[in-house]
Formats: sequence, structure tokens, C-alpha cells
Amino acid sequence: MTETAPGPLTGIRVLDLTRVLAGPTCTQMLGDLGAEVIKIERPDAGDDTRGFAPPYVPNTRESAYFVGVNRNKKSLTVDIAQKAGQQIIHSLLASCDMLVENFKVGALAKYGLSWEDLKETYPRLIYCSITGFGQTGPYAPRPGYDSLIQAMGGVMSLTGEPDGLPQKVGIPVADLFAGLYGCIGILAALQHRNVSGEGQRIDIGMLDTHVAWLANQGMNYLATGENPPRLGNQHPNIVPYQVFPTEDGYIVLSVGNDPTFKRFCDVTGQQALLDDPRFATNAARVENRALVTATLTPVMQSRTTTAWVDALEAASIGCGPINTLEQVFADPHVKARGVVVDMPHASGETVQVIANPVRLSATPPTYRSAAPLLGQHTDEVLADLLGLTPDEIATLRAGKIV
Repeated sequence: MTETAPGPLTGIRVLDLTRVLAGPTCTQMLGDLGAEVIKIERPDAGDDTRGFAPPYVPNTRESAYFVGVNRNKKSLTVDIAQKAGQQIIHSLLASCDMLVENFKVGALAKYGLSWEDLKETYPRLIYCSITGFGQTGPYAPRPGYDSLIQAMGGVMSLTGEPDGLPQKVGIPVADLFAGLYGCIGILAALQHRNVSGEGQRIDIGMLDTHVAWLANQGMNYLATGENPPRLGNQHPNIVPYQVFPTEDGYIVLSVGNDPTFKRFCDVTGQQALLDDPRFATNAARVENRALVTATLTPVMQSRTTTAWVDALEAASIGCGPINTLEQVFADPHVKARGVVVDMPHASGETVQVIANPVRLSATPPTYRSAAPLLGQHTDEVLADLLGLTPDEIATLRAGKIV
């Protein structure tokens, strides 16, 4: 399925010098919202994630990883290490609104493509840099990797069983959050330019964004000066808000306040707990979490997951099964929300991608083109945007510039 209705960023052109995940997440979001995204890739190699396989998209040699974060983009192969390649980038920038990059700090200066190199020539340019540690500070020159940032940013110290190893989150959240914060910064800068005519530099550090979403745990530390312990699947500030075993599996129970706990006790036949001061309030339950867990575990093990979900949901008590991905994508609500989109791919196959979750009533995200083949749009972009002739393009190819 493809959508061709204009999005809120229709008319905006993005020069995409990103690769792997953080940067491509940012630029795919811009593309989904209607921007024209020109992805610059290395000739013969392309984005690193083209090689992050298997798995491949069925019946193709396209990495599922790459296809997941590069829809709504045109692939233009350019060797920016060559002067002629750098000139192509400059020629494209004349008609681009923004440049997004995730090279190491200072790397693009070698090619005359740093913010400092471009800001005077292109005063309306919005220039977003996404790096591991930002453009300043003692760690700025270091490369950034998702697991490294999860470790240094504190999340691994909070994740895992109390007596087990620190654990990273099962998806690359440090990359994803950096990309999304980058997109937020770009949209803010775009509005500023709409008002003032002035472009600007956006400096996104993965460690910064990771610390920013420590949220309640970060605030717990600032309030107490104490390192929060690993609690496994339990909540640091609410009890019971955790995983419990059931008769045939597991359930997540989310009892967010005292009135909900009363309803929970009514459903489970544990009304006597309400007369015990150790259970009567959330603050008391937090102080006595081990007792609460030990008391409720045999109760939750007395029924199946489905039986508990039915009974608890009927009383408006937050709960749910722990789904595998197979169960997630088969879930009737997930399917009703249309979270999987079928898109025609240049290979001739139809590829499935995960939909953009931003629901806009007037200008929803669009799905115009699947992730491109390497260099798929090189001739098109050079001819249509730069006015190059077939012979001029052939000369560039012969010189391995494109």
C-alpha cells in the first residue's frame, strides 16, 4: 500500500548523510511526514545496514534492518572523499532545506561539509548532527554505539534482576531516541526559520538523549542521592506494578493507585489485605514490596493468564499478557490500528514495514516508496535536480564519483 496525499513537510528537501539507525530513524520520520529525502550512500557499499543480514526481506537480498528505516528516500551514491563528489553535495545543498548527518565529530570538515563550512553559504540551512556524545565535552571524539550508551547512560544499571547481570534493553533504544529527538529539533528549527529566515545547527548527543529519558528514575536519584536498585520487572515507585507468574504463563499487573488496588483485592478475594497497614497505601506497599510480591504470587498462580486478564479488565485494572512478536502482530487491536504496511519494492516484491505511529487527522504520514536499492535514484537526482546530461553522469560513473 502506498499513499500519495501531501504530508505536512511536503516541499521540504532533506540531504541525508546518515547511516545505521539513529540518523536514518530521524530522516525516515521526515520522509514519512512528506519531506523529499535524498540519501547519500557510498558507491558499491552503501549504508552499513545493507549488510546487517540475514534476515533478508523475503525473496530479495535486501536487509530487513535497512528496509525498516529507509522508506520514503531516494538513494544517490556519491564519493564525498573526491572533490567532484563534494561539489555534487554543494550543488544539491543549493536546493535543500536541511542536512542530517551522523559522522564522527569533525569528520565532515575533511570534505568541506561541516556546519562551519556551510553556514555562511547556506544561511537558511538546518544542519542536524547526531553523534554518540555531542559536539562538545571530553567524550566528543568517541564513537557512539547503542549498548555503550545504554551502559554509560545508566539504563543498564536499572535493567535486570536484582541479583543478576545489568541488562540492555532488547531493542536499540539509544539509537532510536537520538533519532526522534533529532527530528523534534529539526521541526523546531524549521518553525524558527519560518519566522526568522534563519537556519541553525542542531547538536544531538546519544548520551544526552539517554540521560534525558531516565525520567522518574533520574529524578529519584536527584531527589535522594541514592542509586536506584535493579528491580527486575517491578516499578520503583508503584506496587504491585510488575510481572507475576500465572497458572500457564505470566501476566503484567499495573495497579497504579490505591482505588485500583481496592478493586484488585475485590476481584482476587484479598479484601483482608486492605486492613493490613503494610498493604493499605501505595507508599506502604513500596516499603514492603517483598511481602506484597510473596503474598500475591500464589494468588496470581491460581488462574490462567487469560482468566486473569478477563477478570481484571472487567474491573478496569491494568493488566496484559507478555506477547511474543508473533502474538503482537496477530493481536486484533494491533491489526485494527494498521501497524503493518505493505509497500511495493524495486525488486518487484512487496515488503512489509512497521507503520509510523504518529496519527495526524489532516496530514497523516504517507508511504510513497519502499527503501531504495543502492544507487537506485542516482541518475534521476543528478538529471532532475542538477541538470546533468547522460554523458556527464557517465563521466562521473567512470571516475567512480557516483
